[in-house]
Amino acid sequence: MNNILLTLDARTAEGKKLAKLRDSGYVPSVVYGGHAEPTKTQSKLVETNKVIHAAGKHTPVHLVINGSKKLAIIKDIDMDPVRHVLRHVAFHTIHQNDIITTEVPIILVGKGESVAERAGLVILQAIEHIEIKAKPAHLPESIELSIVDLATDEDKLTVGDIKLPEGVEFADVDQDMELVIANVYEPGALQAANEAAGGDAEEVSEVAADNGAETPAAAGADAAKTDTESK
Repeated sequence: MNNILLTLDARTAEGKKLAKLRDSGYVPSVVYGGHAEPTKTQSKLVETNKVIHAAGKHTPVHLVINGSKKLAIIKDIDMDPVRHVLRHVAFHTIHQNDIITTEVPIILVGKGESVAERAGLVILQAIEHIEIKAKPAHLPESIELSIVDLATDEDKLTVGDIKLPEGVEFADVDQDMELVIANVYEPGALQAANEAAGGDAEEVSEVAADNGAETPAAAGADAAKTDTESK
């Protein structure tokens, strides 16, 4: 786990004064967690953007608030829909022994190197995230899955092909190990499906669903939550 650090200052500005705070290059935030009241904070916009880009909603962040260090997960990010500028961040503190349940991205590695692709076939990813649980120190930034050995349009990758790092488990104890993550297709089959859908890309995703795969839209929004269990 990378040590992502962000320094937060106590914040007094609220309401209409937040606009002036943002204009001065800062972003307002709030820190939740434990039995204490939420702490109103602020940080430099440039530094906060870097942290959000590095951590997303699945990697713990080391916060420094008035000299006090806390470990936290980013719970919510509010972006200006017009200017696409960060408006607010919500953090939730955690502890080193907490079991964190979170979604992490599934990264397909070896693109362009598989037997299937060299033969002119197409590999489509149907599931882009998987929910896992682990202590903060063991949480991976992503799960990598190689497509190099895929060769024919009968081949596929499932959840059962994932090798989780030590200390990491699937969040669902009844996780469907046959759930399809990636399929191999003949280009003609995809083209026919796309033409039948009038060029609608969503219909192409349905081809994956017909083969037992979950579509990206059904993969769920990225989120992180703290399990009350601890080890």
